[in-house]
Amino acid sequence: MKQTEPYKVALDIVRKLRNAGYQALWAGGCVRDLLLGKKPQDYDVATNALPDEVRNLFGKRQTLAVGASFGVIIVRGPHSDCDVEVATFRSEGPYLDGRRPEHVTFTTAEEDAHRRDFTINGMFYDPLTESVYDYVGGQSDLNQQIIRAIGNPLKRMQEDKLRLLRAIRFASTLQFRLDQVTFEAIQTMANEICVVSPERISGELRKMLLHPNRSYAIELVQSSELLKSIIPELAPLWEDSEKQPLWDQTLLRLKGLTLINFELSFATLLLDLPHEDSTHQLDIIHDICKRLRFSNHETSLIYWLIQHRNSLESAPSFKLSRLKRLLAHKNCPYLIELVKADLTSQKQPLDDLEFCCQYRDHTPTEVLNPPPLITGNDLIEFGIKSGPEFKELLTKIQDAQLDEIIHTKEEAFALLSRLHRD
Repeated sequence: MKQTEPYKVALDIVRKLRNAGYQALWAGGCVRDLLLGKKPQDYDVATNALPDEVRNLFGKRQTLAVGASFGVIIVRGPHSDCDVEVATFRSEGPYLDGRRPEHVTFTTAEEDAHRRDFTINGMFYDPLTESVYDYVGGQSDLNQQIIRAIGNPLKRMQEDKLRLLRAIRFASTLQFRLDQVTFEAIQTMANEICVVSPERISGELRKMLLHPNRSYAIELVQSSELLKSIIPELAPLWEDSEKQPLWDQTLLRLKGLTLINFELSFATLLLDLPHEDSTHQLDIIHDICKRLRFSNHETSLIYWLIQHRNSLESAPSFKLSRLKRLLAHKNCPYLIELVKADLTSQKQPLDDLEFCCQYRDHTPTEVLNPPPLITGNDLIEFGIKSGPEFKELLTKIQDAQLDEIIHTKEEAFALLSRLHRD
């Protein structure tokens, strides 16, 4: 595997710790990825050096004591993507808040491995000798493609309840199967996911929905009972036998997406959300996005996509102004992807959609979305004051331009005169 700069920085950190007489190994996810033949996103180092010893060795200016009380020091690389977390081997006390241990005790590599979440994340690697240290059966589970909690699954999940979702994310993104005992523990504790902050929950959902295996991920989140706890509004889709086909379509839609976009994926998930009417549905969607702490931008795009799910129906019969406005919209590529996945999941014809794609792809930008012939400043110079009529006039003139009724500024002013006089 090609040695990237982060790889070299992490290797140098291990070498420097070893030369100073300490034990030092790569730990966690980077070991898993290396054994899978993948490029690690980042590197973590585990050592028997205490936090103060790490800071003294690398210097205060090159280190950040972000979690010294838990044995964690950041050793800074030449760039931010080369920063490496160096953690002292530790065992952990009780997790009173379901996220962090009350205290830690510095210990050995073997004990450190047993406090980690899943076996495939509990291995160590010596990059100097290329040796794997596996105290939890991680290599076996990696070879068998199993996600298994280390030790007692219920205890592991109680320590940090976000692990309920992390187990599913690892299973889906790696295309592994969940160990049955681990899966049953997730089902048992599913309603406790709500004690985790919305930001952490939505962070895991975001990672799942941005991955090509998003449909498998959501299927696991649903079958584990977690989705009912996170988005209870969706539960009737699989609990009501009459609505079950809509849930099956939801999974097919997610599977059919080819564009990688979180808002698109989330809109696809909520597309058949049970509702009394379209206004009620959009209100529920807004509440869900707010509850999960989505940004205003994310919420607006999700809202817009669902609101416009049927906007391309009968497109060949649209006036040019309506068609062009829609196809020139910045979010149109996501809408086309959503509609395609939706129609395909229902085995519906794609004729209207194909017409839209053909028109958009073969129409020059200056025709599809031309600069307006006149602007608000022109209206002011014409003597028209701001008010309800102002925007209405601009829209009518731009409609005439998009409908290719007028083509020049002179024709636009002539139309303005007629409209204003009337």
